[in-house]
Amino acid sequence: MAKHVFKFPDVGEGIHEGQLVEWFISVGDTVKEDQPICNVETDKAVVGIPSPVEGKILELHGEPGELIFVGNPLVTFDREGGAEEAPAAAEAPAPAAPAAAPASHLGGQLNTPTAPAVAPAGNVRPQDVRATPHTRALARQLGVDITTVAGTGRSGRITDEDVEAAARGGAPVAQAAAPQAAPVAQAAPMPSVPAPTPIQTGEGPVERVQLSFLRRKIAEQMRLSTERLVHVTHVDEADVTDLFATYKEAKAVLKEKDIKLTPLAYFVKAIVSCLKEFPIFNSSFDQATGELIYKKYYNIGLAVDTPEGLVVPVVKDADRKDIATIAAEIRDLSTRARDRSLQIDEMKGGSFTITNIGSIGGIHATPVINYPESAIVALHTIEDRPAVHNGELCIRKKMYISISFDHQIIDGADAARFMRTLVELVSNPTYLFTRI
Repeated sequence: MAKHVFKFPDVGEGIHEGQLVEWFISVGDTVKEDQPICNVETDKAVVGIPSPVEGKILELHGEPGELIFVGNPLVTFDREGGAEEAPAAAEAPAPAAPAAAPASHLGGQLNTPTAPAVAPAGNVRPQDVRATPHTRALARQLGVDITTVAGTGRSGRITDEDVEAAARGGAPVAQAAAPQAAPVAQAAPMPSVPAPTPIQTGEGPVERVQLSFLRRKIAEQMRLSTERLVHVTHVDEADVTDLFATYKEAKAVLKEKDIKLTPLAYFVKAIVSCLKEFPIFNSSFDQATGELIYKKYYNIGLAVDTPEGLVVPVVKDADRKDIATIAAEIRDLSTRARDRSLQIDEMKGGSFTITNIGSIGGIHATPVINYPESAIVALHTIEDRPAVHNGELCIRKKMYISISFDHQIIDGADAARFMRTLVELVSNPTYLFTRI
């Protein structure tokens, strides 16, 4: 019998832990390579974990609801016909690296220069290659031997782009590299989520309920934002009568093409136009170095309300897409956000966020910035209100729009100018169309 212990892999850049949701297999089952074995919930999405090998299940490490960390044992397999895995031999430590610059708090949000491709070690096994399950599946789909691909991602990780380049014949083939010793971290314990605990107090009965994994991650992100950013909110009012009329007309035309339009798509394009005019709102503040990082891309995050909590899928390169394409993408991302079927890459790389709470109600809100971004816009209810238009009292469709911004790097006057421009764009669709 050849045992193979499969450890919880790094399913995406910056993912360190997850909550085991459900097993699709049982002890004694025989599984094939790439067969789904479990679902794990991260702070980004619910991720399916495929089997890295073919074999018989000897042991499952963990119960649904338990927290697991990257590197924790997940499944023990019996690989018939395979050799028993031997413990890794001790190796000489690698030479000390030069002292690193102060760490940035901006993580994967920044466009940093790509590191040289790191080649996998010679005779490497497919399951030992640093790549996400999605990237592995892509390699198999394209007929690429993932062990021959040089990774350009962080720490030599093989990315989807590396695999696609290899399939086109444009990626460097990995050469055998001298093995390097990697630090071995002690596997963290996997605490289980306790059941609700009824408690009797002097005032009456109460109940303590453990927060879900996603809710805890949301809480961490909210604290991070409020601790590191100085929030100020500016509110303005827009007359969207003409924009709404344009939307209704376009909606009828696109319905015949099976495209369901949403007013939010117009706001995405209007905000992108404002970000180009006021680039500091599309930046991040690196507090460690005292630098502003101006992002030259326009990836717009859309806060989506789900039963489990708030998630923020991202419309990538919104400046390069037309309104109909953005509308279709918004609908697709929102639907899959609610059923937790988004891919991790679809929730990464945002440069600015919009939260649309108008359908729920309220006059205006003070949204919390999605750190490390520098601002967030909240869209509120469109209502029929009495107004003076062209010297006459009439009913117009009006709404409030609010923006929260980091007052460390953005002045109130700049926020007012940003909002004035946004109001002008959504109040006059003809003007909007000249800028997109």
